[in-house]
Amino acid sequence: MAAALSGVLVALATPFGPDGELDETTLRALVDRTIDGGVHGVVACGSTGEFSALTVDERRLVVETVVDQTAHRVPVIAQTGSTSTAEAVALSRHAQSVGVDVVMPVAPFYEPLSLAETTNYLRRVASSVEIPVMLYNLPAVTGVDLTPDTVATLAREVENIRYVKNTSPDMAQAAQLIHHYGDLVGTFVGWDSLILSSLVSGAAGVMAGTANVVPAELVAVYDAVESGDLDAARQAWAVVYPLLDAALSVNYIAAVKVALEAAGFPAGSTREPTLSLEPADARHIAQLASAFRSQPVA
Repeated sequence: MAAALSGVLVALATPFGPDGELDETTLRALVDRTIDGGVHGVVACGSTGEFSALTVDERRLVVETVVDQTAHRVPVIAQTGSTSTAEAVALSRHAQSVGVDVVMPVAPFYEPLSLAETTNYLRRVASSVEIPVMLYNLPAVTGVDLTPDTVATLAREVENIRYVKNTSPDMAQAAQLIHHYGDLVGTFVGWDSLILSSLVSGAAGVMAGTANVVPAELVAVYDAVESGDLDAARQAWAVVYPLLDAALSVNYIAAVKVALEAAGFPAGSTREPTLSLEPADARHIAQLASAFRSQPVA
């Protein structure tokens, strides 16, 4: 398959102002910050982007804003999943209409669906658009694990299913996707602590919320692996791993918001029902992230 999408993709945080409303200005600045850091693609309304706490209108606005600000500098991926097939189709068609490059529908995440119901949903959503589709396997939230064989079956049945984001700590599953089905789908690993392992194993790329905070540092890991310099890759990895590991040990979305502020780029708090980190956890994340501090936004 043609590897049109690869590298480090940032699952963009969604900035909120003091009033809890969407902060479009800071979102645009975050797009620029991550692209300037070298990321190879930006993801709107992913899990790190708190899509489940956004209204449908806000989700559309986030996608439109990210597409506009990106201005074709890197590909834009829009997470378009929903608890409703009709809404997921509508969001996917909207994303296509405003110029995203790939849609990424997560499976429904409320009703305990069967595998047959989940794959029917994914076929319906993927078939509703003409642009490439990235399946989003997030079993801890959806309750359904898309096995490598299931992913391959869907990709063979629906021509524009070309990628999968596998957000699971199961490296064995990621390795099967990479090695058994790499000619069929490009695998992006979405578990931050597996970034180095997955890239060395031959993943098409990674998708990380922590790339909001350390975009250049994660790109350095990718670049070193691509050049075959594993010593440099391990050295670059050692710089960022403590922060990534710490973020995964607490509420990840809240950790990204704390880390962004500590790195000099405040993006507001999480939106309820997600709460801020406990003070001790927040101090730990902030201490680690402060090593990557940039100049504050004017």
